[in-house]
Amino acid sequence: MEPLRFIENRTFDEIAVGDTASLTRTLQAQDISLFALASGDVNPAHLDKEFAATDRFHGVIAHGLWGGSLISAVLGTELPGPGTIYLGQSLRFLHPVRIGDAVTARVTVREKDGSRQRLLLDCVCLNGRGETVITGEAEVLAPTEKVRRPRALLPEVHLHERGVHWNHLIEAARKFSPALTAIVHPCDAASLEGALTARDAGLIVPVLVGPRAKIEAAAHVARLALDGIEIVDAPHSHAAAERAVELARAGQVTALMKGALHTDEVLAAVVSRTSGLRTERRMSHVYVLDVPSCPKPLFLTDAAVNIAPSLEEKRDIVQNAIDLARALGIAQPKVAILSAVETISTKLGSTLDAAALCKMAERGQITGGLVDGPLAFDNAVSRAAAAVKAIASPVAGDADVLVVPDLVSGNMLAKQLIHLAGADAAGILLGARVPIILTSRSDSAEVRMASCALAQLFAHRAGIPC
Repeated sequence: MEPLRFIENRTFDEIAVGDTASLTRTLQAQDISLFALASGDVNPAHLDKEFAATDRFHGVIAHGLWGGSLISAVLGTELPGPGTIYLGQSLRFLHPVRIGDAVTARVTVREKDGSRQRLLLDCVCLNGRGETVITGEAEVLAPTEKVRRPRALLPEVHLHERGVHWNHLIEAARKFSPALTAIVHPCDAASLEGALTARDAGLIVPVLVGPRAKIEAAAHVARLALDGIEIVDAPHSHAAAERAVELARAGQVTALMKGALHTDEVLAAVVSRTSGLRTERRMSHVYVLDVPSCPKPLFLTDAAVNIAPSLEEKRDIVQNAIDLARALGIAQPKVAILSAVETISTKLGSTLDAAALCKMAERGQITGGLVDGPLAFDNAVSRAAAAVKAIASPVAGDADVLVVPDLVSGNMLAKQLIHLAGADAAGILLGARVPIILTSRSDSAEVRMASCALAQLFAHRAGIPC
């Protein structure tokens, strides 16, 4: 076991005039965000790139006291170290500190006051170019007793800028023509606001399908203008779903978006063998999750449609997810077939299916991605967990796509990530003639727009004319 690292002070009697200590820290964007979070200082000069570009320094700079805190760190950990009491500090800020600057904070003992065990220290911070960015003077009460303690292990901090992944999706989708999208039974404010927000973002051209009177009444209550938007009248929700499917079959819309009706009503019309939107491929749902602790979007399938899929159906589920990930710009998605364990067992059918799916990918029955399994959830998303189990795989610890054994496990996993890990989840149904956006009443406007962006990008890659 690696020995603990210790932190040790220098007592007043051990310190001489001229003694010096220093540390170097490279400023990262995360440091600025953490300092703003701890201090409450949200000056746009530090956090708003657009504003900072027009400011006198022409770019984002660190808070002045971020550099000052490095001086405090030297005093508290090096010279004198633990047991030091800060009495006073003066600082002058001479140059801005920018992201990527390596700043060295150095303190030098200038005077000793033996009667009061006080030290006066000169302080300076230099950047990597040798420029002095901060100067100052510190007065401290030095410790008189020796202290040697294990160095504290700091917690891991994951900063998450909500909506970053969605913004990337939306910007990518805006490069293409807006998708003609049938909004099925949009008879409440959330459905209409989501459709109009996506329209205003340049993602869709909405076609409202449902009872005209109810749609217009909902728009009136929500104070939304429907000028210039096509409304296809249908007497009730079932009829709206059937009419929207007809429009898709006729090529008059290139995507469907669920409004104020149950998912089952939409799917009943979509899966009809005579008038639906079936293809040769099994339909499946994919969540695209923006998880605060994950640096990239996670694709989770199928947590909404297929209850207990067969091996053949899982093949289509995997292929649908790969196709979506590729449409979003991931050239070779890494697909983890999940189970409770990472070894194959005849007692766990999901591990046998995982092994078969890997062989299918090896033989070209699944294309476009790297497929591995069975993998437990931890070693699918954590490199450390995969290393502990000595799993040698390009997928383990770095999966893009998580394929669950059945709807129950997938639904629970998705809701755990959403409600406990703070994830945002956009969702889309694939395998039909057109992509289908299955929204929830609780979805934010950003999530609805992200779901529209998914449909737009997928439709473009699949060659569905918009």
